[in-house]
Amino acid sequence: MLLQRVGNRGIRLGTLFDRAAARHPANVVALDHDLDLAPDLGRRLTVAEIADLVADFASRLWAAGVRPGDRVVVYKTNSFDITLLACMASRIGAVPVLLSPKLDGTTVAELVRRVDRPYLITDQAKLDGELPAAVFGHARRVLLAAGDHPDALRLHDLAGAPRVAPVAMSAHHPTLITHTSGTTGLPKLAVHTGWTLQARYRPQAAAVAPVRKRRPVAMHVSFVHSRLFTAVAIALLRGFPLVLLADDDPRRTADLFARLRPGVVEAHPNTFMRWEELVDDPRRPLAQVKYFSSTFDAIHPRTVQRMLRASRHRMPVFAQLYGQSEAGPVVGRIFTRWRGKGADGRCVGHAFPGMTTVRVVSQDGQPVSEASPGYIEARTNGRVLTYLGEAERYARQEHDTWWRMGDVGYRTRWGCLHLLDREVDVIPGFGSTLAAEDALFSALDELVEVIIVPGPDGAPVPVVCTRDNKPLDMVAWARATAGLAPMSEPVQWSRADLPQTATTKIKRLELAEALSNGTRDRQTWRR
Repeated sequence: MLLQRVGNRGIRLGTLFDRAAARHPANVVALDHDLDLAPDLGRRLTVAEIADLVADFASRLWAAGVRPGDRVVVYKTNSFDITLLACMASRIGAVPVLLSPKLDGTTVAELVRRVDRPYLITDQAKLDGELPAAVFGHARRVLLAAGDHPDALRLHDLAGAPRVAPVAMSAHHPTLITHTSGTTGLPKLAVHTGWTLQARYRPQAAAVAPVRKRRPVAMHVSFVHSRLFTAVAIALLRGFPLVLLADDDPRRTADLFARLRPGVVEAHPNTFMRWEELVDDPRRPLAQVKYFSSTFDAIHPRTVQRMLRASRHRMPVFAQLYGQSEAGPVVGRIFTRWRGKGADGRCVGHAFPGMTTVRVVSQDGQPVSEASPGYIEARTNGRVLTYLGEAERYARQEHDTWWRMGDVGYRTRWGCLHLLDREVDVIPGFGSTLAAEDALFSALDELVEVIIVPGPDGAPVPVVCTRDNKPLDMVAWARATAGLAPMSEPVQWSRADLPQTATTKIKRLELAEALSNGTRDRQTWRR
């Protein structure tokens, strides 16, 4: 789209921190964890220190043999090192491939094999506890970010390597490979270029343009997610202090926010759901937040309203972005305390003028409506180049210049896009499972999660999680479900037992399979 193309020179991940340091060298990044690559730097780093760290370890990668165009898989214990390692590899022209720490070793070994003899950066914990020995045969060389292993080279042993100048690659050359959520099977490897990532930067930057005061920007976004790179770039190039969380535990988060007082908070929808209890914290850790932002998935109206009520600002705003790993954000919507009351959680907003467009295509030849939803398709220059090693699978999602998002919905007469379900999650004859879940959340404060999936006989089964795992109030449940389509009796689980993706989304297909098999082994989720 025009505004995504004009002046697009690519995102230039390898020099991102150099450019941010040139503008705001004393700006800080605060962490809730130590960096495995440089634990001595502590949890409060200046942008200039990070720029130097990126240059240092990029030179160590060069000393290890990494060269422009090489692929470098990063699979290590969760920390901001993952994001920094991507910038380090990009700085010398290599292509980082980021794999979530939540993936199990067998899946990772298969993805490493698919990448075709890459360098692999991991750590002792993953080699000892996750990765099969076969991964050494799939990788050109295994490098260690932390720990020790007889068959791997420690990056710490390359300290003092001669500094290497940044390598400039074409904006249309692959610059980053991330993976899809894996909710429908083995994750796909999505290939981004510098140009497509910069195209995604534009609508996201437009969404935060009203933010003027440089209060800390706090984020809990997966370190392997493409969204984090554009979010970090927007914040640092504008001089906003950053607070990056590896852990979304509500108590730890409340302690950190009460001390640092962020003015902007971005997180995945399920993280905001966990943070609902921060509203009742007497320290009011969310009091200074004026802007909330949720990434790529619809969020329950109850959660939105609780976040907005927690702010002391007169007019706090909650921005919801709907999109996909392959496409970036394609539509957006703004909630306020007043505009959000009684809001339809299925309304995810409008496209970004001059940057993205959306349409809904009929599934059966009938006019698209709420009763007959269609396939949601988007057009954006932020779309990934291909799926690595699966070009045919990528082509199946293309329809002329449109990209099928994998969701079904409809548009209102005013053009607002309504998301009803994932294509693969539709339960015939039930209606929107997401709309039913919204209704249940709004009616039952005790719920911290509810997922409606098909049971062994195909009938809809609500899987519920309650606050502190207290027994579900069946009388209140009966009242809440009285106006909904018939469902089986609820099945209560602990939220910790639900299968999740790297971005904390629930893997509905695996959950339905577990119901059919009568299992809830957490070890089976990590694939």
